[in-house]
Amino acid sequence: MDTPSTLLNTLGFVISKTTGSYGVQAAGQTLTCALAARLRPEQVVVGDQVRLAAGPGNTGRVIEVLPRRNHLARRGVPSRPGAHTFEQVIAANVDQLAPVFAAASPAPKWNLLDRYLAVAGALGVPALIVLTKADLALGDDDLAETLDDYRRLGYRVVVASAHSGAGLDDLRRALEGQVSVLLGKSGVGKTTLLNALEPGLGLRVAEVSRATGKGRHTTTQVQLFPLAGPPGGQPGGLIDTPGTREFGLWDIEPDELALYFPEMRPLVGQCKFGLDCRHDEEPGCAIRQAVLAGAISPRRYQSYLRLASE
Repeated sequence: MDTPSTLLNTLGFVISKTTGSYGVQAAGQTLTCALAARLRPEQVVVGDQVRLAAGPGNTGRVIEVLPRRNHLARRGVPSRPGAHTFEQVIAANVDQLAPVFAAASPAPKWNLLDRYLAVAGALGVPALIVLTKADLALGDDDLAETLDDYRRLGYRVVVASAHSGAGLDDLRRALEGQVSVLLGKSGVGKTTLLNALEPGLGLRVAEVSRATGKGRHTTTQVQLFPLAGPPGGQPGGLIDTPGTREFGLWDIEPDELALYFPEMRPLVGQCKFGLDCRHDEEPGCAIRQAVLAGAISPRRYQSYLRLASE
């Protein structure tokens, strides 16, 4: 095993980030690292592949960030009203997004799911829809029908319960060999799910507030947790993210948004006004006609309009 004094030019992966400190997995160990003076904190995120050198004491130093295959970003919250928006990079080099929603407590917000799915489409990675707390909604026909709608669109859906263990094996297989990012509101059960998938992580779990029905934040930073693969299989990793109530789209233009709705994608360019159509109130819009004909869900169409108006 390498020691910090022999780390020059060693490659590693950033698995955690706090103020002024980075956890980097390299040479079979996890090192606490600082940044070289020429690097800025916003240039390094969880999932980055980095080059290391020895740091002071028993630490390493990040001296280079290698080119990314991709990166997941959201629109940052301005520091004050009227300030310019900015790109907030959450993670790098991801293989799939895993939006997590609870069957109940809190109730699923399908418009937020549509937002996450559009982000996955723009990023060019598959989305894995994960529904937790399945034991709280047994026999809910409306919920089952909504999930089937997403399956018909080509999305993979896993229904799981950390309480009963149902669906956990399916979820492990869906995560195998992938670096997946968990996205979801506070209280949907992301941390509980991590503990169920990998016992011993020792993550803190907080119950949903009974007074407000809103989730409490248990994850306060982005962190990558390695997942052991099956015998002979590839290991994977889960990037856990703090719960958010909003997720602003970044670098997705309104005229390309319909491309990230799979039911709308084949109709793009077929409207009377071609690629100039905004699919709102224009005459001869192929997407609006598909909604009226029942080929596109009105709820999904409203999600699209809401996102396009941002």
